[in-house]
Amino acid sequence: MTEGRPATAASASLWEREQEVAAIAQAVETLCADRSSSGHLLVLRGEAGFGKTALLAETRRIAESRGCTVWSARGGETLRSVPFNVVRQLLQPALLSLHPEEAREYLGDWYEIAGPALGIAEPGEGHADPQGVCDGLVAAVTRLARRDYPLVLLIDDAHWADQETLRWLEAFVERLGELCVLVVVARRPGEITGDAARHLDAVGQAAGRAVTSLSALTPAAVAGLTRATLGTHADAAFCREVWAVTDGNPYETVELLAKVRDSELEASESSAGELRALNRAARGGGLVDRLEQLGVDATKFAMAAAILGADISVTQAARLAGLGQDEAVRCAELLRNARILTEPLPGAVPVGDGDLEFVHPLIASAVYDSIPGGLRTAMHGIAAQVVTDAGKGLAAASRHLLQVHAEGDEELVEQLREAAREHLAVGAPDAARRCLERALREPPAPDVHAHVLYELGCATLLTAPARTIDHLRTALGMPGLDGAERVDAVYRLSQALLHNDQLEEAVRTVEAEAARHAPGPARLRL
Repeated sequence: MTEGRPATAASASLWEREQEVAAIAQAVETLCADRSSSGHLLVLRGEAGFGKTALLAETRRIAESRGCTVWSARGGETLRSVPFNVVRQLLQPALLSLHPEEAREYLGDWYEIAGPALGIAEPGEGHADPQGVCDGLVAAVTRLARRDYPLVLLIDDAHWADQETLRWLEAFVERLGELCVLVVVARRPGEITGDAARHLDAVGQAAGRAVTSLSALTPAAVAGLTRATLGTHADAAFCREVWAVTDGNPYETVELLAKVRDSELEASESSAGELRALNRAARGGGLVDRLEQLGVDATKFAMAAAILGADISVTQAARLAGLGQDEAVRCAELLRNARILTEPLPGAVPVGDGDLEFVHPLIASAVYDSIPGGLRTAMHGIAAQVVTDAGKGLAAASRHLLQVHAEGDEELVEQLREAAREHLAVGAPDAARRCLERALREPPAPDVHAHVLYELGCATLLTAPARTIDHLRTALGMPGLDGAERVDAVYRLSQALLHNDQLEEAVRTVEAEAARHAPGPARLRL
């Protein structure tokens, strides 16, 4: 085989990826050879378009050829606020194969704890403990991995995974010494900060030397790919210009060569000057211009798909774009032919009723960013209604509600409060916090304001004691909190003060409130 060139069956994006493919193949062989061996973790790092997704697809091909079970999931740029989104995708094949009683049997004591986070059990009353839910998810995947040996888990675009999934992933890879499972994680460098970055960096540290940083293609590889795509007659100057225009980015190289072929441009030095214009048409503003050439309806449909982000059904995108079903089907076909949308990859298990996905995250980002601010906000508001009408609940709709303009809408405040309660019930306090902080910006009506602050204080109690103290003190200083709710607010305030090493202040707070009550249950609790 010529150096830098993949096997015929492999994707063009796998040129100069022999070492990575060999490492993946070896990891799969090790997995299949001995059920008692330790698990293995591979991390693929690379900029957008460097072939991470192609390597994951090759991992699936290799693993399935060896009889492995493969589960896969993908983060999304606009879906980072959806808790447990990626881990739910990952476990969807297993969850779909289990009857409710089988799920109870496999998850055992963890069913009531992890089941709500996975969407297979109704949440209980009150707030689920995030650490308990994380432990339950680790136990659930551990048991399912033993059932489905040999098992390969693929996570693409992990830099866009939700924080709850990343917390689970960090905890899970710490257990790989006890499990025979292969985990392959693909991510871009950078992109995220805060706790999510800390979790993902810990995953990289767990992988150790098994972290592979992908590089751009060399001029020789681009020349080989150009001639394989356009014919051996492509001259050296033309090939060199393809490399210069794309900087050796595998995705951009493949897309540019597809456009050269479609436009029937001659692969010679005399045509090399036209490559830059063709390349601009494949990205950013050029992509948007190309989209507009497909017509107003196709543009609206693509924008609707970008707002939905994932699990894109033609029916829901049609409603969001204001199109009839027949017209939406026609637009979807136009966008597929233009290499903007595509059907989900073979082997991928849809999370819902999704018919489509974007060909590449770079395209999804370009389309989403092209939507004018006011229109984008309005479409998110409509999308929230589309999602709730589809029976997915306010928690699922909350990522759209977060984007709606603040207009003092009392109904929106109540929707966000309900979404926060749903998030807390499955162990996602950060998602609840985002909803309640957005409700405060609406703002709430005066008789509701203290209640929202109190709920926000409850949501941040385990993660940000100092912030909880501010929220609860402000709530207690406003009219509205009475009876048992006020007592509970004081109780939680004292807990936050203790967590924040303010013991004396915690005691004074409780004593002052207790003095306001006659002997009875409230005073006894305080």
